[in-house]
Amino acid sequence: MKGSRNVIRPLTLMLGLFATASWLVPSAAVAKSAAEERKEIQQVSAETLKRLYKLHPSARGTVESAAGYGTFSNFGLKIFVMGGGKGKGVIVNNASGEKTYMKMVQVGGGVGIGGKKFRLVFVFQTTRALNEFINKGWEFGGAAEGSAMWADQGAALETAVSVMPGVWVYQITETGLAADAMVKGTKYYKDSALN
Repeated sequence: MKGSRNVIRPLTLMLGLFATASWLVPSAAVAKSAAEERKEIQQVSAETLKRLYKLHPSARGTVESAAGYGTFSNFGLKIFVMGGGKGKGVIVNNASGEKTYMKMVQVGGGVGIGGKKFRLVFVFQTTRALNEFINKGWEFGGAAEGSAMWADQGAALETAVSVMPGVWVYQITETGLAADAMVKGTKYYKDSALN
């Protein structure tokens, strides 16, 4: 009985810290105006693309010739069996230049403690895939793994992961490009405050 209390107290404390952290992050974002948030997201997007092109130069042609692309920045936190992450991003229609601001929320399981930062670059091969992602949002229940080729641009997409028909993702971590995309348990949806 006493041993179980020794386990429950640290777990309760860690869950409390996780809950507190999740409340603090949105309150900091509220202090910014919508224009400031959009500008910040655009800056992060430009930095993300710059980093992707440095790591994998042929990705530039893939992104620029696609129907559109999106960039997302996320911070994930895992405490014992609970994990999650929040992020923001922007989807760009290459034909019109129109920008749509979006949010992402990730819930993950597994045992561990720590945080993980990563950035994602979505490449939309077709206008239909682009519009469906923007207008319907997406919720990924499973993990996408491995690498694949896209038509005549095999080399350009060898480090990207197909997550659904017509949609590819590059994942950039602190150590470089990842071989699989962190999309499991992630929901993407329009940011009503920024559009």
